[in-house]
Amino acid sequence: MNLDYKIERESEEEEEEPLSVYQNLIPSFLDSQGQKLSKELKMEGTVFTPCLEGMKNVKSEQGEMLTKPFLDLCKTILPVIDKFGAAMTLVKADIGGNISRLEKNYLSDPDKYKYLYTFVQGEIESKTAKGSSSCTNGLLWLTRAMDFLVELFRNLVAHQDWSMSQACGESYQKTLKKWHGWLASSTFSMALKLAPDRKKFMDVISGSGDIYADMERFCTEFGPFLQENHKFLASVGMDDMKAS
Repeated sequence: MNLDYKIERESEEEEEEPLSVYQNLIPSFLDSQGQKLSKELKMEGTVFTPCLEGMKNVKSEQGEMLTKPFLDLCKTILPVIDKFGAAMTLVKADIGGNISRLEKNYLSDPDKYKYLYTFVQGEIESKTAKGSSSCTNGLLWLTRAMDFLVELFRNLVAHQDWSMSQACGESYQKTLKKWHGWLASSTFSMALKLAPDRKKFMDVISGSGDIYADMERFCTEFGPFLQENHKFLASVGMDDMKAS
């Protein structure tokens, strides 16, 4: 018997064994990833479904705006904004930053800041409400950014022949533009030109539900919360601050 040949064959078999293990694992891995992707693609309801669910908890039994549920509701809108891509980078950053500011203060004393307008009332008393880093300023700009989104979704429902850029531009004109200075307005307008193709956007957010029905319901139910914020801020003289 050729011992050198035997040793060589055993060596080859030892080298081949790890490859055979990976070959067995690869189909299993790909199958699991395929199932995961399939589940993601088959989104239950639409991208608005979590938002619509979150609205049920925003107010107390006495009808007062609750801080944590309101901020949690605003967070559920961030995945919707993600679908716009680069066009909404500034909006997402603004919304995310203001949510974080309010949440940080809420977590410092959840009992004290249980109700949303407590932030503003405290800062009015301490004469810090007009500061650029105040919670009052954060709530105001969070509300304004949400005004823009509500108007945008209204436009998409009401004008189904409009391009995404047209819907975004019209919404900006009606909501945020009057509060922005020249630089902010120019930057924002440039970003909106990167709006995605409308059909592709609608396909991505539709899921298994009726996207236009959910979008309209979102505007109808979320809009009044924003109006209530504006009404309160106006009552304390804090609804007309412009970007610095």
